[in-house]
Amino acid sequence: MSQYFQIHPENPQPRLIKQAAQIVGAGGIIAIPTDSAYALVCRLDDKGAVEKLRRIRGVDEKHHLTLLVRDLSEIALYAKVDNQQYRLLKATMPGPYTVILEATREVPRRLSHPSRKTIGLRVPENRISLALLEELGEPLIGTTLQLPGDDHMLSDPEEVRDRLAKQIELVIDGGAGTLEPTTVVDLTGPAPELVREGRGDPAAFGL
Repeated sequence: MSQYFQIHPENPQPRLIKQAAQIVGAGGIIAIPTDSAYALVCRLDDKGAVEKLRRIRGVDEKHHLTLLVRDLSEIALYAKVDNQQYRLLKATMPGPYTVILEATREVPRRLSHPSRKTIGLRVPENRISLALLEELGEPLIGTTLQLPGDDHMLSDPEEVRDRLAKQIELVIDGGAGTLEPTTVVDLTGPAPELVREGRGDPAAFGL
């Protein structure tokens, strides 16, 4: 059975954040609130946890997982960013956006898109997510929490617990999320390309 932590959305309790980080560090998959829908996340370099996360979500290796990072300086470690891309990132992050960029060698090959060598990245505007990333000192890899067969994303932490209690190690209740995913923008081409419109306004990328 998964554990269930109620964490304050504005002032996350350090003790619970530390416990959550320990669960992730031990190979656990956890459900966390973000600035859009809830997400399933695990450690970037834990191959077994990533494979389990994909199975729960019902997606294959061609589905972009997303790296959640603390700030823009961390993005440059995992993605190749030119000056124009950096200006766009600085104007939109943290926020409800996921950007697709060319992956660097810091990203395990099995996590980047198999044919394009790209990776989705975001800096969430959520204090619980950011506190967890700060405690871990490394990115999380994750995906929006939408289960196979569902036509909606999960935004109620109690429903997440009910449906995934035997499959994940922890649910963090940080209050109700939204039913909207992030807006996904591909920055690998000559101009930004809208992949999915969600909570973030695409106009921020000139779209």
